[in-house]
Amino acid sequence: RLSSLLSLQEKKIFAVQGPYPIIRHLLRARGWVERKLPRYGKQLKQQPGNQKKRQVEKRASGGGGGELGKAVPQPRDGAQPSLGTTESLHHPQPRNKNKEEEEDKKEDEEQCNEDSDDIHDLMSFLVQDQVPNFLWTVRLSAVDQELLQRIEVVNRYPRLQALCTKEGLCQTLQNLSWFDQVDLNTFFPRCYRLGIIEEQEAFIEDFRLTAARNLLKLALEKIRDRPVRTGQDPKSNKVPGELAYDHASHPVPSTAGPGSPLYSHLVEEALEVCEQHLGVLGHQDIDRETPSPCRTCIAWDRFLQEYYDVAHKGAKLVLSKQQREQCQEVLQRLGERLPQLGIEGNLNVWILKPSAKSRGRGKAGGSMGHTHPHGKGIPPSLCCPGIVCATRLEEVLQLSRSGTTPSTHVSEWVVQKYVEQPLTIFDTKFDIRQWFVVTDWKPLTVWFYRDCYLRFCSQPFSLRLLEPARHICNVSVQKRYKTSQPDPRVPPDKIWSNKQFQAYLARLGRADAWQRVTVPGMKAAILNALRCAQDLVGSRKGSFELFGADFLIGEDCQPWLLEINSCPTMSPSSPVTRRLCANVQRDTLRLVLDRKDNPSCSIGAFELLYKEVRWGLGAATPQAPRATTPPCVSLQAAVPTCLHVGLKLMVEGYSLKKP
Repeated sequence: RLSSLLSLQEKKIFAVQGPYPIIRHLLRARGWVERKLPRYGKQLKQQPGNQKKRQVEKRASGGGGGELGKAVPQPRDGAQPSLGTTESLHHPQPRNKNKEEEEDKKEDEEQCNEDSDDIHDLMSFLVQDQVPNFLWTVRLSAVDQELLQRIEVVNRYPRLQALCTKEGLCQTLQNLSWFDQVDLNTFFPRCYRLGIIEEQEAFIEDFRLTAARNLLKLALEKIRDRPVRTGQDPKSNKVPGELAYDHASHPVPSTAGPGSPLYSHLVEEALEVCEQHLGVLGHQDIDRETPSPCRTCIAWDRFLQEYYDVAHKGAKLVLSKQQREQCQEVLQRLGERLPQLGIEGNLNVWILKPSAKSRGRGKAGGSMGHTHPHGKGIPPSLCCPGIVCATRLEEVLQLSRSGTTPSTHVSEWVVQKYVEQPLTIFDTKFDIRQWFVVTDWKPLTVWFYRDCYLRFCSQPFSLRLLEPARHICNVSVQKRYKTSQPDPRVPPDKIWSNKQFQAYLARLGRADAWQRVTVPGMKAAILNALRCAQDLVGSRKGSFELFGADFLIGEDCQPWLLEINSCPTMSPSSPVTRRLCANVQRDTLRLVLDRKDNPSCSIGAFELLYKEVRWGLGAATPQAPRATTPPCVSLQAAVPTCLHVGLKLMVEGYSLKKP
């Protein structure tokens, strides 16, 4: 009871909602007392005051010869006994809301099964009528909003849709030009919201132009000016109709027989389209009132069908030496204009994602062979309402229309260019989960975590086989393929630390690539996204949030931002994540609690990435740690550029009516 009183005086009462045993353990070790919460929104039941008083006295005295620590049993429903003035931290919520929340609940309950400490249970009982000073929750929406305002420190920010949904990030990053002179296409694969008519039309044009560029690349695979079937090695002696092999040596049936068409006109058409596109990129069409020549110069339906035959069915291409030189010259000029030309490959693969789902829910492949509920004619790979890879325009449009109604104002799907040429390890695709913390939005203050981890797929990478086991690195997806092992050198738990990745790069002779290319690229991408979203998210003084950004790495070690996750999982799915997740939680508490009283204390692997400093009226500039900088100068900052506040030159108003 004395300890509880001291905790009250020192404002050391905390509450944890969700699967965070490490946070609970670390705070208890600091002398904090937990006010336990009902699990999953169950309302605390009030008890008569005299009865509760007798229960407190009974527990404090040992309760009839029993041990002190065993005096406070925990109800089966997870709710803790409460005092008469206890306020509920949660709204009551109906059970079995949907399958996704049941999955969350099951995982969280598995991680929350800790052995209770009797002394802590008693101390928690004694502070059940107190407002916590610190709250770490998995769902901010589950907390009573009136009481939330009285909690000093909270680990979540409200209104993060602009940053932490796929649709929101896609839309938010389109405003990057207002904040800095950085090309979005240098770190974020092209992305479109299919529920927005203008963006759907832009995607269709992008798909067609990408197909034309890919055809030029396929044409250049011709050896010695002889016709080449793109589905097999040009030097192969195999007869038509045999199995053809892609670059990863995975067999795909070749449909190109002796009568396969020779598309001699396709190269000329692709060259014409690319020349027209170069003119658009050079703003040569700025005063033109007619439709874009990229849309009208050829018959696109026929062109795409013939491109599919060449790219996916092994149909033959014929080109002359002059055409080959033209292809090389045009692609070189396009490469100077298009930062993503190097990751495009030549199969025109795009990835569709539900705009507001996470953790790989509803991945393609889970309902193969089932009939699509919205109509016939949709390939089996598109029947599952989750992340899907597609190579045909009609497939993408069919799927997006199947989940959208005319009255829908929010895009159901986003489509993004798939990185066809990623860096692979042992022929296996991987991505990187990188943590960072925002401790303030106004002024924006960001902390970057120096440790991260890699997540591997369960099957070798192949663009001819687009199932999730080869292309989607989420742990929640890959755990379905526990028995699959892509390569004996890949760890069975399919997780690596960044230190292991750096050692791998060193063996390849690229030891400096991590610190010189990958880390600066991740820092810049994170900061660009945060600055675009700064005015769109909910800012609350005293709050902070730990985020998890997912990156794919290109063959040149350049990182490509895929998405940003709020409340990233701390589930210890492997020895690596068990260590790193515990460390990042420990260091986060150091950053948001210890540093308040001692600015020079250790904050572990965190480093200051960006801190906005106000100069005069409205101006801002980044501040490097322990450095004095004049306005608009970044000295030793993580992102070596002059950063300005983004101001949209747009005036919005409304008419005034006469009284």
